[in-house]
Amino acid sequence: MIDKECGQALQFADFEGAMISKEKLKQQFKEIMSLDSHPGHISAGFAVGVFISFTPPVPGFHTAAALLLALIFRLNKLTCLTGTWINSPITVVPSLIGSYKLGKWILGGHGKSELNIRNLDWASLKGVMLHHSKPLLLGCSIIGFIAAVAAYFICYWLVIFFRRKDAGLAEMTREMEVVGEELE
Repeated sequence: MIDKECGQALQFADFEGAMISKEKLKQQFKEIMSLDSHPGHISAGFAVGVFISFTPPVPGFHTAAALLLALIFRLNKLTCLTGTWINSPITVVPSLIGSYKLGKWILGGHGKSELNIRNLDWASLKGVMLHHSKPLLLGCSIIGFIAAVAAYFICYWLVIFFRRKDAGLAEMTREMEVVGEELE
C-alpha cells in the first residue's frame, strides 16, 4: 500500500512539473521585455513569428521558418519563436476555416465548396492543403499580415510600458529610441 501511494505521488509530482504555471509565464514575459534590444527589434521578431503562426500547420515548419527568418533578417530569435505560438492547436482550426473563407471570397468563390477538417493529423491536413491551397494560402497570408501588424504595435507598446517601471530599462529604451539602434 505504501508503494502505491509513493508511485501515485511521484506521478502527480511529474505532472505538476510538466504544467506551465502562471508565475513561470510571468517570469518569461519579464525576460522578453527586459531583453537588451530596441523595442522595435523585439517587436519585429514577434510580428514575424505571428505571421508564421498563421501559415498552414506543417510539422516543424513554424519553428524552422522562424529561426531561418530570424537569422536572415537578424531578428530576435526568442521573440520570433514566441510569436509562432500565438496560433495554437486550440485556434488553428478556426483560423484555417476563416482563412479559407476569406481567400475563397477574394477569389470570387472559386474552388471546392467546403473546407472539411476532421482532425489535426498530418494526413488530414495535407489533404485539406492540397485540395484548397489557393484560397487557403491567400487567406492565411492576409490574416497573418494583419495579425503581424497588430502584434508589432501591441508588443512595442508592451515593451515600452513594462520598461517604464524600471529606471535602468527606461533610460536604456530612451537612449535606443534617440540613437535609433541598439546600444552596445
